[in-house]
Amino acid sequence: MKIFLLLCLLSFNLVISQNQIQGKVVDSETNSPLLNTNIYNIDTNETFNTNALGQFSLKSLGNYRFKKDGYQEKIINIISETFLIVQLNLEPSELNEVIINANQIPKALKKSVATIEILSKKDIDRSNDINISQVLNRTSGVFVQSGALNTNRFTIRGIGSRNLFGTSKIRAYFKDIPLTNGNGETAIEDFELGAISRIEVIKGATSSIYGAGLGGTIHLTPQNAYLNETSVNSQFTVGSFRLIKGVINFNHGDTKNSYRGVYSNTHSDGYRDNNEYDRQTFTLSTNHYINNNNEISVLVSYLDLKAFIPSSLNEDTFINNPTAAAFTWNRARGFEDSKRGILGVTWNHQYQEKLKQVTSIFSSFRDAYEPRPFNVLEENTFAFGLRSRLLGEITLFNKPLNYTFGGEYFRDRYTSGTYENLFEDFPIDVGSVEGNRLSDFKENRNYFNLFFEANYDITKNTSIVFGLNYNQTSYDLDDRFPVSDGNTDQSGKFNFNGIISPKIGISYLLSKDISLYSNISHGFSPISLAETLLPDGQINTNLKPETGWNYELGTRGTAFQNKLLFNLAIYHLNIEDLVVSRRVTDDQFIGINAGETTHNGLELGLNYKWVDKKTLKFSTFINYTINSFKFKEFIDSDNDFSGNDLTGVPSEIFNAGIDIIMRFGIYGNVNFQHVGSQPITDNNSLYSDSYSLTNIKIGYKKNISKKVNLNVFFGLDNMFNEIYASQVLINASSFGGNSPRYFYPGNPVNYYTGLNINYTF
Repeated sequence: MKIFLLLCLLSFNLVISQNQIQGKVVDSETNSPLLNTNIYNIDTNETFNTNALGQFSLKSLGNYRFKKDGYQEKIINIISETFLIVQLNLEPSELNEVIINANQIPKALKKSVATIEILSKKDIDRSNDINISQVLNRTSGVFVQSGALNTNRFTIRGIGSRNLFGTSKIRAYFKDIPLTNGNGETAIEDFELGAISRIEVIKGATSSIYGAGLGGTIHLTPQNAYLNETSVNSQFTVGSFRLIKGVINFNHGDTKNSYRGVYSNTHSDGYRDNNEYDRQTFTLSTNHYINNNNEISVLVSYLDLKAFIPSSLNEDTFINNPTAAAFTWNRARGFEDSKRGILGVTWNHQYQEKLKQVTSIFSSFRDAYEPRPFNVLEENTFAFGLRSRLLGEITLFNKPLNYTFGGEYFRDRYTSGTYENLFEDFPIDVGSVEGNRLSDFKENRNYFNLFFEANYDITKNTSIVFGLNYNQTSYDLDDRFPVSDGNTDQSGKFNFNGIISPKIGISYLLSKDISLYSNISHGFSPISLAETLLPDGQINTNLKPETGWNYELGTRGTAFQNKLLFNLAIYHLNIEDLVVSRRVTDDQFIGINAGETTHNGLELGLNYKWVDKKTLKFSTFINYTINSFKFKEFIDSDNDFSGNDLTGVPSEIFNAGIDIIMRFGIYGNVNFQHVGSQPITDNNSLYSDSYSLTNIKIGYKKNISKKVNLNVFFGLDNMFNEIYASQVLINASSFGGNSPRYFYPGNPVNYYTGLNINYTF
């Protein structure tokens, strides 16, 4: 009898366990777990919620609705008891509720103590998918100057504006892989926009977990691979300047594994002479849910680019012949030919409910060949690294304290050499010809960051955040060129002193929908090895990195029954030991510490939904930036520029736009941007003119069948044909009696049109 009762009890428990359906709800792009997701059984009216790990347990099969603030609800018919992963897409009109800082300390944006902008797929699709500058330039506090598709300079709150070529002093990551090299330089413009689903911009020196960069961090999230779906998406675009672009996007996923591959091929002749652009990219992302406690994701990216360089123009040519390339660059047929690859593997392991580990290993390479009028540059970079951290929660005074601590190690080997360019010795149509070697360098550059950050809820509405970052950076230069007359051995080492960067912030919820936040944080920018070299070839060990303290106050939230989404921030940033690049020759710069700058600014963002119905959606947005950036102290040789405006940053930037979607498939948007004047020289004797641009895009979406979706679109950029400088070269020097070349002409009115077809198997 006892045996019979025991068997009955075991059978009953087995039946109960079989009816328990286990699963997890995650952000569809970042895989961040979504806690407190509401799960509603449509058949029985029962309600469930996910726990802190996004996990849930259901009693029976049936139809369920999954709903989380900030995300689009999803209805799923659960027909088996297999462990279920539910991916929710974000709702662009509820960004304050979206979970940020995936794989760090996940929390809703409205509870963040920093100024963070989330650019969703909707924001990316507002414009053409050719140039990322249009996307980022609609973000308050961010300014991207674009001289060509491969020539850009990104600044956040004025940081990086004094970099003559490219982007520096801003950190960037592609998922969990650093895009910033060991020299502190960043290049993100070459990535395929169609392979990116979300961009997070963290402004100021407030991100201790990403290295405490002075300007901030740009985090690119690749399009994730979706589970339980097989589809192929194809897009073909043509436009002005013989633009031709094709994109193929393939996704396949079952219940536990998913794969997404994106291939693109882009060609443009460009607006100017010597402006041809050819790029091929391939991006692969995969997700693998091994079991309840282990997840692995893989990211692969490859780029093959060849882009000719028209360079900057003097004022007379800019006004009278903007399609021209700089004479010597056109004569030499200067170009950039590069190949770039990235590989990263991330392992996410859950030790217990309140403790997990996230570890990523990554590697990257870049091979480049660039003939310039003054020489031919050959480069090779190989990098590898590791990023790992623990995330946990403990109880302190009966309140939860969430924390993360970990480290990031990065090392790259950079080899470079220059050669004579003999283009002047050959007929005009030959272009660059490589001559004798002029230099041969090998650099080993490495850094490691140790970081800690904690989030503590003092009360239900009040949270404080404390963070700490420690950075150690070193360079090792090996000059492999034979020592001879006129050439000195520049070999040497440069080890920075360790830099500790703390931050503290507080967030307070005035109501469920409105929050106030403030933070004080420290940041720094590493010195490039080139800036440490003195004219005699020796390394300047007295050069100091730029450091600064950031003070910030802001508010964000929704109002008028969630029709208005707003954010406002004011800040003060003081930078010491300003590093100035002094040009010695056509291709040689040295760095000096020349003083201090102050950065005061205001950033405002407003989004309002006027009509939000199934038949019609009509909304508007405004982003406004006021910049007051000054040289507090700036003495360069005999020149005293103290009190002058900081070069390379506009006084104000205003963006406004209209979005409309109609039920029968027609959609469109209009974007207006005004950029104020900006000083081009440190003595403020020359300013660029302010300008205004208007872009428009219209399209038609139609579900041809349950499996086929069609999207036809047409866009017009700079529709009023504004004449403007899309990039300026600050403090340009004149050589050989020629006028300084300050200006990169912006594109005149131009169009693009395309067709997108999506097929779901």
